[in-house]
Amino acid sequence: MNIWNNQEVKSLFQSVEECKKNQKSLKNAFATHANRFKRKPNSVRNYYYMEVENLKQDKKRCALLGINLSLHEKSLFQNFDKLEEEKLVSQIDTLQKQGLSVRSACLKLSNGDLTLMTRLQNKYQNIKRKQDSEKKDNIIMFRQNRKILTDNDITSLFMGLVRLIKKTAMEDAMEKAQLSATRNLKQALSDLEDKNKKIELLEKKLENMKYENEKLLNLQKDKNGLLKARLLSVKSNGTNLDKKFKRS
Repeated sequence: MNIWNNQEVKSLFQSVEECKKNQKSLKNAFATHANRFKRKPNSVRNYYYMEVENLKQDKKRCALLGINLSLHEKSLFQNFDKLEEEKLVSQIDTLQKQGLSVRSACLKLSNGDLTLMTRLQNKYQNIKRKQDSEKKDNIIMFRQNRKILTDNDITSLFMGLVRLIKKTAMEDAMEKAQLSATRNLKQALSDLEDKNKKIELLEKKLENMKYENEKLLNLQKDKNGLLKARLLSVKSNGTNLDKKFKRS
């Protein structure tokens, strides 16, 4: 991971200040910075809070960076007491009856402060969950009378179980048959493809044999032609010699 330089630190603190000014969650600043500088949002968040504490101890560097730490103070909240919890629930329930969602009601009560809005929303939801849990604990569960099964009930249950087993066995058998058929089909197609390749190879060999045979036939014809020509030449020479001897 790249080292944080002063320019990047200033950019991060400016993004945080802009989010606070526009009443936006600081997560937006961390996510935007992480995307811009190729870092992880959680790493950016952790570095920011660590750097705030470091700058509090290093006033010289803080002045060099031109950062106003008063804009980066953490918002400290006091815990709700019982009366505040009851008041919060009453206010949000009233606003919900007026058509607002829990989030919208909390945003209104926080006057647009998203950090406070989130705190109010989480507190309200925790109180509601606690109330729901207490209501469930106060419910008395009565044990139902156990039904006695008759012989007909037992027989019906048994036959139903038998039918279920048969149905399951039939479905398993059909599934296996389908798988087997699929495997056989694939094997048959594979065999057919192999045979087609062998046929193509044989056809090529046959064509080559025809071509070679044709060459041999042509060669034989050429030889026969030459032989015939020689025989005719010899015969012609013999005839000429006979005539010559007779004249003599």
